[in-house]
Formats: sequence, structure tokens, C-alpha cells
Amino acid sequence: MSLYTDWKTLLENQTDDTFEAFWDEYCKAEMKIYSRILEHHDEHLTGALGELSEKFEVRPVIFEGFLDGIENSLKNGDSLDIESMTEDSAIDLDVDFEKLYYNMWQADAPHLYSLEAWSGVLDEDTRKRISKEYKKSKIYHAPKKPGRNDPCPCGSGKKYKNCCGR
Repeated sequence: MSLYTDWKTLLENQTDDTFEAFWDEYCKAEMKIYSRILEHHDEHLTGALGELSEKFEVRPVIFEGFLDGIENSLKNGDSLDIESMTEDSAIDLDVDFEKLYYNMWQADAPHLYSLEAWSGVLDEDTRKRISKEYKKSKIYHAPKKPGRNDPCPCGSGKKYKNCCGR
């Protein structure tokens, strides 16, 4: 069984009793890894998956979960073969930090997008612009309702007021 399968199984099989402990473990690991990446943003995070999980003192399956989350924040469409990774798989993460910051907003992860280390990676104006872009993407625009004298959208050919607008 691959680490990805183990990760998905772990994620999907949380019970009310294990849920809080699992997310606490995962969030702490995620914050530790992201803090390191942000503090050393001019370097790639490289090594074997098993070695990196030891370095960050997390279980390999938790590190696999981190990789699953960061995959769509890599530069130039780089992607990891997440589904077939093992502890021996080589990792070289070239992170697009603007994409990563946006994706953290999208994942509703304030514990990540509010890390102090971001100040050394993206200036405050860039972070504000990205958060504003995200918030704009969430604005709901209700579809325009037909006016009383507009043709009915059902296609009957009648005016809306004489058809579905009654």
C-alpha cells in the first residue's frame, strides 16, 4: 500500500474520538514544515520523503498529507507523483509563494497564512492583494431575475408576468 493510500485511509477513518488528536498532530506538523520552508524560501526543500519526515519529526504518512496539500502550489506546473510515493521517493519542492499564500486562504487555514515567517517572503502589500483577490472570488452574484415584461425564461413565449411570474 502506498503512503498516499495510507494518508487517504487515515483522513477518511477519523472518528469523533480521534478527530481532534489527528488534526492537532497534522496542524502542528504542517506549521513546522511551512515555517521552515518560509524561513528558507530561497532554498528548495529536497531529500527522500522518509528523511524529511524524520527531519521534521513527523510520521511519513503525515508528511505525505503535507505533500498532498502543497502540490498545487509548485512552480511551473511541477507536480509530484503523490499517489505512488514511498519513504524512498525523492522530493524537490520549488514553491510558488504567491500561489501558496492564495491556496492557504482558499483552504481556510489562518494558522498558515498568518505565520510570521510570511513577512520575510511576501511584502505586506502583496499579501493584502492576494487576500483581497481571494475574498473577491468568494463574492456571490445572484443571477438577474427577469422583469415583469421580459419574455419568460421557460420558453413559452409569454411575458414573465403572465407565465411563471404569477
